[in-house]
Amino acid sequence: MLMAFALLFGLSAGSPIQLAATAGTEVDVELVLAVDVSGSMDAEEIAVQRSGYAEALRHPDFIDAVRSGLLGRVALSYFEWAGSVDGSSLVDWQLIETPADADAFADRVSARNVERRRGTSISSAIGYGTDLLHGNRFDARRKVIDISGDGPNNAGQPVLPARDAALSTGIVINGLAIMIRPSGSVVGLDRYYGDCVIGGPGSFVLPVHDPADFTAAIRRKLVMEISALPPHKPAIVPIAAPTPTDCMIGEKLRYGMLER
Repeated sequence: MLMAFALLFGLSAGSPIQLAATAGTEVDVELVLAVDVSGSMDAEEIAVQRSGYAEALRHPDFIDAVRSGLLGRVALSYFEWAGSVDGSSLVDWQLIETPADADAFADRVSARNVERRRGTSISSAIGYGTDLLHGNRFDARRKVIDISGDGPNNAGQPVLPARDAALSTGIVINGLAIMIRPSGSVVGLDRYYGDCVIGGPGSFVLPVHDPADFTAAIRRKLVMEISALPPHKPAIVPIAAPTPTDCMIGEKLRYGMLER
């Protein structure tokens, strides 16, 4: 896979990105960006999401967060998911130490063609991200999966077993709940993410209600993840609720729609 991406981006065997992936390279954080491109995401949401990640990665706040770590470097990877994960969407691991590194990774993300697909399998995204974190050549005390999405899990394995399996290996899962368009769920998507998706020490989910807030939310989330900063008020879910969230609500809604 890494060789395929080297050819795709015109990298030689001695390029900085190749050299960065030497065995045992220590970093402060290994961060996987898992991005929703399911059919429920309309063209505006996908465009805002893609540009939001690229702009956040290029922002001085992001590189300042990277440099604030004990080692001053992090490892990033990126992929897109829907009802499953298409491995061709992977932007493989890259060491980030300088603004030039961050710009190069943002360019690689921006260069991808967007292919929307059916279904929303958060569980598949978690499983794929877990494999990426445990199968790379970096070494970090913190391993994080960063999931952005606009609906509950409705395909593949249920989300709770996938989440719990990842957490059992020491991974932290954070979320960005895209609430620009109604998801059709009977509970708020931010609460669903808080109760059913995120987990691990310091985990959080940020809701986004307006396209204009998307880039700032992504930048804030990346800075918090890289710096391991605690969430600031206004409060970030999970929020205590009188009744537990049904973590199978997405499956039930989808099956009900198919029956009709």
